[in-house]
Amino acid sequence: MTEATIRDVAARARVSVASVSRALNGLNNVRGDTRDRILAAAEELGYVPHAGARSLSLARAHSIGVVLPDLHGEFFSECVRGMDREASRRGYLLLLSNMHDESDRAMKALRAMRGRVDGLLVMAPHVAPELLKEALSPALPAVLINCRQATPTRPSLRIDNHAGAEAVVRHLVASGRKRIVHLAGPEGNVDARERAEGYCRSLEALLPGTAPVILPGDFNESAGDAAARRILAGEIACDAVFAANDMMALGCLHRLREAGIAIPETIAIAGFDDVPLARYLGLTTVQVRIAELGTRAVARLLDQLEGKMQGNEEVLLTPELVLRGTTATNSQI
Repeated sequence: MTEATIRDVAARARVSVASVSRALNGLNNVRGDTRDRILAAAEELGYVPHAGARSLSLARAHSIGVVLPDLHGEFFSECVRGMDREASRRGYLLLLSNMHDESDRAMKALRAMRGRVDGLLVMAPHVAPELLKEALSPALPAVLINCRQATPTRPSLRIDNHAGAEAVVRHLVASGRKRIVHLAGPEGNVDARERAEGYCRSLEALLPGTAPVILPGDFNESAGDAAARRILAGEIACDAVFAANDMMALGCLHRLREAGIAIPETIAIAGFDDVPLARYLGLTTVQVRIAELGTRAVARLLDQLEGKMQGNEEVLLTPELVLRGTTATNSQI
């Protein structure tokens, strides 16, 4: 089956080729109803402009739009550091925007980038696939990071959260832990959901008959602190805590150590991500190589812009368990 062309889109929308070009490139001199008709036609036909052709019709801005759930915290600063390193090396600037955990804000941030950047990097693990697809212009090249896609419509990079969580539980069980609590990430976040699934799956396989214990969290230190307070109050009996990210693990670690709990002798603690602070505080965690994730995302997007890459391949990155003092003795590290 031949790929749709801009003329096919114009014919389907009953407009000129020039109108299609203006609408898909985010220019303002197209009526709203006409723009909607053109975008609908492009989506129905699966039309994506060839990067080389787009560069001939538009002056390159030599900038990349980056839309993240937040700009605060070590995970995002590390990711942006990797992105900036590769973008600078190849002569591009980054235009950053954040959306927190609000889907409406995410849609506004994505639409605001149209016409201002050459391509997009989008990390939106909490946004439903249909909303994400609706907000992304078919004309604007994009690479998705840790996003949900009903069908692969964009190139993407994803962390193998199941494998990472399973590695943590295997290590804790091998260390003799029998009552492992999982401190989860926010509801609706695909990373959080997959890490919880990996925990439950491994617990069932390695400790049959043991009921999973999942505490609510939000990826912030305060959630780890709150979980530790519940443990100290005797509400939860455990000998290990596996947090869905490092910041919650560190919040829990700080509160338990402050209360005089021996770590890891009494309670072992593990996280996920391997942010720089985790390395300094000796936290066992799952190493995502965050800066490298950002670097690879930029490289894929720029290869797409320069016509070096075609297709919507999803790359699954396997993280690595790093053993440190919060779960392991010196002989195990």
